[in-house]
Amino acid sequence: MRPFEEVVAQHGPTVLRVCRAVVGPVDAEDAWSETFLSALRAYPRLPADANVEAWLVTIAHRRALDVGRARSRRPTPTDPMPDLASPRANPAARDPDLWDALARLPAKQRQAVAYHHIAGLPFAEIAALLGNSPDAARRASADGIKTLRRIYREDRTP
Repeated sequence: MRPFEEVVAQHGPTVLRVCRAVVGPVDAEDAWSETFLSALRAYPRLPADANVEAWLVTIAHRRALDVGRARSRRPTPTDPMPDLASPRANPAARDPDLWDALARLPAKQRQAVAYHHIAGLPFAEIAALLGNSPDAARRASADGIKTLRRIYREDRTP
């Protein structure tokens, strides 16, 4: 079995992008950290033939939901906080409008888009994460991309 540090180095950026797409830029690093803490505990019991990336995205999905629930219970600050640039979240720096458009998608569409187009998971695995069928996961992803294109174009038109 590969050292866990190699797993983090190889899959960490993908997991961060998935977390960011699911819970947004503010809570993404918390979800990322929680993902790898959980993964570290379970890694010794992972079967040798397991799809590590899919396993990590599954954990990230659950941790992102936990972080989202925790966020909904936190008080909202009255003064706006400036967004801090994260060194690991480079895609947001390149195109923040795209991330804003992604955040406006309905949850299942946003998750399906993130898991398929960012993490590269097949629809059967996405369906297991979202609790629906592969066809429903495919449809949510397609609808999400269609809506994302529309939102993104609207935001970019002067």
